[in-house]
Amino acid sequence: MTAFGPRAGADTTFLCAGSVTGMSEELPGFPYHPDPLATGAVVASSTMCLCCGRARGFIYTGPVHAVEELSNLLCPWCIADGSAAAKYDAHFIGDPVGDDVPLEVVMSVDTCTPGFSSWQDPRWFFHCGDGTAFMGAVGAAELAMFPDVREELRSEAGAWGWSAEGVDSCLGALDKDSQPTGYLFMCRTCGRYMAYADFT
Repeated sequence: MTAFGPRAGADTTFLCAGSVTGMSEELPGFPYHPDPLATGAVVASSTMCLCCGRARGFIYTGPVHAVEELSNLLCPWCIADGSAAAKYDAHFIGDPVGDDVPLEVVMSVDTCTPGFSSWQDPRWFFHCGDGTAFMGAVGAAELAMFPDVREELRSEAGAWGWSAEGVDSCLGALDKDSQPTGYLFMCRTCGRYMAYADFT
Protein backbone atom coordinates (compact mmCIF):
# COMPACT_ATOMS: atom_id res chain seq x y z
CA MET A 1 0.00 0.00 0.00
CA THR A 2 1.25 3.44 -0.83
CA ALA A 3 0.56 6.64 1.06
CA PHE A 4 -2.18 7.35 -1.52
CA GLY A 5 -3.72 3.90 -1.33
CA PRO A 6 -6.91 2.71 0.39
CA ARG A 7 -9.15 5.14 2.22
CA ALA A 8 -7.64 6.10 5.55
CA GLY A 9 -10.88 5.33 7.37
CA ALA A 10 -10.32 1.62 6.82
CA ASP A 11 -9.15 -0.49 9.73
CA THR A 12 -5.56 -0.68 8.56
CA THR A 13 -2.87 -2.86 10.10
CA PHE A 14 0.47 -3.98 8.76
CA LEU A 15 2.02 -7.45 9.03
CA CYS A 16 5.78 -7.10 9.17
CA ALA A 17 7.49 -10.45 9.04
CA GLY A 18 11.24 -10.82 9.37
CA SER A 19 11.89 -7.55 11.17
CA VAL A 20 15.34 -6.63 12.42
CA THR A 21 14.59 -8.43 15.70
CA GLY A 22 13.79 -11.62 13.83
CA MET A 23 10.21 -11.50 15.11
CA SER A 24 6.95 -11.29 13.21
CA GLU A 25 4.68 -8.77 14.84
CA GLU A 26 1.71 -6.84 13.55
CA LEU A 27 2.13 -3.09 13.81
CA PRO A 28 -0.83 -1.31 15.39
CA GLY A 29 -3.27 0.43 13.07
CA PHE A 30 -3.34 4.23 13.09
CA PRO A 31 -6.59 5.60 11.61
CA TYR A 32 -5.16 9.14 11.45
CA HIS A 33 -1.80 8.06 9.96
CA PRO A 34 -2.62 4.93 7.95
CA ASP A 35 0.84 4.11 6.58
CA PRO A 36 3.59 5.37 8.92
CA LEU A 37 6.11 3.07 7.26
CA ALA A 38 5.55 4.72 3.87
CA THR A 39 5.73 8.23 5.34
CA GLY A 40 8.90 7.42 7.27
CA ALA A 41 7.35 8.15 10.68
CA VAL A 42 8.10 4.56 11.69
CA VAL A 43 11.24 2.71 10.61
CA ALA A 44 12.80 -0.68 11.20
CA SER A 45 15.16 -0.44 14.16
CA SER A 46 16.70 -2.55 16.89
CA THR A 47 16.42 0.38 19.33
CA MET A 48 14.80 -0.43 22.67
CA CYS A 49 11.68 1.62 23.39
CA LEU A 50 12.22 3.86 26.41
CA CYS A 51 8.58 3.50 27.44
CA CYS A 52 8.04 -0.27 27.40
CA GLY A 53 11.69 -1.37 27.51
CA ARG A 54 11.31 -3.65 24.51
CA ALA A 55 13.10 -3.78 21.16
CA ARG A 56 10.20 -4.74 18.90
CA GLY A 57 11.82 -4.11 15.52
CA PHE A 58 10.40 -0.64 14.82
CA ILE A 59 10.82 2.85 16.24
CA TYR A 60 9.01 6.16 15.79
CA THR A 61 11.09 8.90 14.13
CA GLY A 62 8.71 11.85 14.12
CA PRO A 63 8.43 14.80 16.49
CA VAL A 64 7.69 14.35 20.18
CA HIS A 65 6.49 17.33 22.19
CA ALA A 66 7.54 16.52 25.76
CA VAL A 67 9.82 17.76 28.52
CA GLU A 68 12.14 14.78 28.08
CA GLU A 69 14.14 14.17 24.91
CA LEU A 70 12.35 11.21 23.33
CA SER A 71 13.38 11.42 19.68
CA ASN A 72 13.80 7.97 18.13
CA LEU A 73 13.13 6.29 21.48
CA LEU A 74 9.45 5.31 21.35
CA CYS A 75 7.89 2.30 19.65
CA PRO A 76 4.64 2.52 17.64
CA TRP A 77 2.81 0.31 20.13
CA CYS A 78 3.41 2.72 23.03
CA ILE A 79 2.07 5.56 20.89
CA ALA A 80 -0.98 3.60 19.73
CA ASP A 81 -2.12 2.58 23.22
CA GLY A 82 -1.45 6.01 24.71
CA SER A 83 1.12 4.75 27.22
CA ALA A 84 3.92 6.99 25.90
CA ALA A 85 1.68 10.05 26.09
CA ALA A 86 0.56 9.15 29.61
CA LYS A 87 4.03 8.34 30.92
CA TYR A 88 5.83 11.39 29.49
CA ASP A 89 2.95 13.86 28.98
CA ALA A 90 3.89 13.60 25.29
CA HIS A 91 2.10 14.91 22.20
CA PHE A 92 2.84 14.01 18.59
CA ILE A 93 0.83 15.82 15.91
CA GLY A 94 1.67 19.54 16.18
CA ASP A 95 -0.82 22.38 15.74
CA PRO A 96 -4.47 21.49 14.98
CA VAL A 97 -5.98 23.38 12.01
CA GLY A 98 -9.55 23.53 10.75
CA ASP A 99 -12.90 22.65 12.26
CA ASP A 100 -13.66 23.24 15.91
CA VAL A 101 -13.84 19.81 17.47
CA PRO A 102 -14.16 18.68 21.07
CA LEU A 103 -10.91 18.76 23.02
CA GLU A 104 -11.14 15.02 23.62
CA VAL A 105 -11.08 14.43 19.86
CA VAL A 106 -7.97 16.58 19.43
CA MET A 107 -6.29 14.90 22.39
CA SER A 108 -7.16 11.45 21.10
CA VAL A 109 -5.44 12.22 17.80
CA ASP A 110 -2.55 14.08 19.44
CA THR A 111 -1.65 11.41 21.96
CA CYS A 112 -2.18 8.17 20.00
CA THR A 113 -1.06 9.07 16.46
CA PRO A 114 2.47 9.19 15.02
CA GLY A 115 3.27 12.68 13.82
CA PHE A 116 5.52 13.61 10.90
CA SER A 117 8.61 15.72 10.43
CA SER A 118 8.33 18.95 8.45
CA TRP A 119 10.51 21.95 7.69
CA GLN A 120 8.76 24.02 10.35
CA ASP A 121 6.35 23.06 13.13
CA PRO A 122 3.91 20.52 11.68
CA ARG A 123 0.19 21.18 11.43
CA TRP A 124 -2.67 18.67 11.44
CA PHE A 125 -6.02 19.25 9.75
CA PHE A 126 -9.40 18.60 11.38
CA HIS A 127 -12.51 18.35 9.23
CA CYS A 128 -16.11 17.14 9.61
CA GLY A 129 -15.66 17.10 13.37
CA ASP A 130 -12.74 14.67 13.39
CA GLY A 131 -9.05 14.47 12.69
CA THR A 132 -7.96 13.89 9.12
CA ALA A 133 -5.61 11.15 7.96
CA PHE A 134 -2.06 12.15 7.08
CA MET A 135 -1.28 10.71 3.66
CA GLY A 136 2.33 11.84 3.30
CA ALA A 137 4.65 14.48 1.94
CA VAL A 138 3.95 15.56 -1.63
CA GLY A 139 5.63 17.54 -4.35
CA ALA A 140 4.38 19.11 -7.56
CA ALA A 141 4.27 15.73 -9.31
CA GLU A 142 2.09 14.12 -6.64
CA LEU A 143 -0.19 17.18 -6.41
CA ALA A 144 -1.02 16.81 -10.10
CA MET A 145 -3.37 14.05 -8.91
CA PHE A 146 -5.17 16.53 -6.62
CA PRO A 147 -6.07 19.65 -8.65
CA ASP A 148 -8.47 20.96 -5.97
CA VAL A 149 -5.71 20.81 -3.36
CA ARG A 150 -3.33 22.60 -5.71
CA GLU A 151 -5.86 25.40 -6.20
CA GLU A 152 -6.32 25.76 -2.44
CA LEU A 153 -2.56 26.07 -2.02
CA ARG A 154 -2.55 28.64 -4.83
CA SER A 155 -5.24 30.70 -3.06
CA GLU A 156 -3.41 30.48 0.27
CA ALA A 157 -0.12 31.66 -1.24
CA GLY A 158 -1.95 34.42 -3.12
CA ALA A 159 -3.42 35.65 0.18
CA TRP A 160 0.13 36.18 1.42
CA GLY A 161 0.53 38.88 -1.21
CA TRP A 162 2.70 36.84 -3.57
CA SER A 163 2.55 37.61 -7.26
CA ALA A 164 0.96 35.08 -9.61
CA GLU A 165 4.44 34.27 -10.94
CA GLY A 166 5.75 33.74 -7.42
CA VAL A 167 2.87 31.43 -6.57
CA ASP A 168 3.37 29.39 -9.74
CA SER A 169 7.10 29.18 -9.05
CA CYS A 170 6.52 27.96 -5.48
CA LEU A 171 3.93 25.36 -6.47
CA GLY A 172 6.12 24.12 -9.31
CA ALA A 173 9.07 23.77 -6.93
CA LEU A 174 7.23 21.62 -4.38
CA ASP A 175 9.22 18.45 -3.73
CA LYS A 176 8.28 15.64 -1.38
CA ASP A 177 11.96 15.02 -0.56
CA SER A 178 13.26 18.60 -0.45
CA GLN A 179 11.87 22.04 0.27
CA PRO A 180 9.39 23.48 -0.26
CA THR A 181 7.23 20.46 0.58
CA GLY A 182 3.50 19.85 0.66
CA TYR A 183 1.80 17.75 3.32
CA LEU A 184 -1.37 15.95 2.25
CA PHE A 185 -4.33 14.97 4.42
CA MET A 186 -7.69 13.33 3.76
CA CYS A 187 -10.93 13.82 5.67
CA ARG A 188 -11.99 10.44 7.02
CA THR A 189 -15.69 11.42 6.79
CA CYS A 190 -16.21 13.18 3.45
CA GLY A 191 -13.04 12.10 1.63
CA ARG A 192 -11.90 15.65 0.88
CA TYR A 193 -8.15 16.12 0.41
CA MET A 194 -6.34 19.14 1.82
CA ALA A 195 -2.74 20.19 2.22
CA TYR A 196 -0.35 22.86 3.36
CA ALA A 197 3.16 23.66 2.23
CA ASP A 198 6.19 24.91 4.12
CA PHE A 199 9.93 25.49 3.91
CA THR A 200 12.67 26.88 6.13
